[in-house]
Amino acid sequence: MIDTRPATAPAPAKERSRAGARRAAPARTQGRMGVVFVSGYVLFLLAFGIGPSLYAVVLAFTQDGSFVGFDNFLRVFADYRFLPAVGHVALYIVVWLVSLIVLVVLLALLVHAIRTRWVSMSVRFLYYIPGALAGASSVLLWLFVLDPSVSPVSFLLRALGNESFVQVLRVDTLHVVLAIIAFWTGAGGWVVIMYGALNNISTDVMEAARIDGAGPVQTALHIQIPLLRKWISYMAIMSLAAGTQLFVEPRVLAQASRGVVGQDYSLNQLAFLYAFRQNDFHGSAAISIVLLVVALGLSAFFVFRGGLFERD
Repeated sequence: MIDTRPATAPAPAKERSRAGARRAAPARTQGRMGVVFVSGYVLFLLAFGIGPSLYAVVLAFTQDGSFVGFDNFLRVFADYRFLPAVGHVALYIVVWLVSLIVLVVLLALLVHAIRTRWVSMSVRFLYYIPGALAGASSVLLWLFVLDPSVSPVSFLLRALGNESFVQVLRVDTLHVVLAIIAFWTGAGGWVVIMYGALNNISTDVMEAARIDGAGPVQTALHIQIPLLRKWISYMAIMSLAAGTQLFVEPRVLAQASRGVVGQDYSLNQLAFLYAFRQNDFHGSAAISIVLLVVALGLSAFFVFRGGLFERD
């Protein structure tokens, strides 16, 4: 049977172009707004990030206006204070990053498992309170906590063999003390972020796991933690960047301990001494470039291993 109905005429080219323009208009508007929001950050990044970094590169490879190659780096590496400072920062970063990643993920999973809304909100709020304190304020509070004569946990400090404030700040265990201070200050914010990431996991996936008989531990190990991989990588990168810049905490402890903690404990402290005690800005810049290269290298490792920029 022959269909005698008239064929639908194609839309005129002008109407098609208008429809395409209407669809493209929101995308262009979003693009412009994105540029506006990003531009402020880019300006600050150029002024206070890339600009000073380039200036530090120039200082690190010059002396009295002349190019000297790696002489400033070799002079810094030969300094008897450099390798101990490297060891202190490396130990601190390892202890802090491992404890941060393990405990933050564990705490976020526990908070997410709480079904009572007000209890969950209260716990998250309590976790976040220490993050409201600035670094120096946090250290001053810990000066009180670490002194066995006045500390509310003096029984624990004495059980660990510490009878005085000086004994608590032994150089061989100071990286653990600094890691505890950093964890107490920064972990709460990351717990809140991980909690939000857990809320973004599809309820269909979680329900399928329950139907298959997966318990809380199996669900966490095989579903939740793998889906948090990008967020864990992001946390590791940001924490690594902060960890390599260790300065405020050991400096305040050095002043409070009256020399028990050295003024050159960390690489940032050593760079500070080079610049403002020895008037050697070239050596200070060399230390800064070393820190920058190491931090970028380790950050690249976490980016690629964690699939931070991979599309789901």
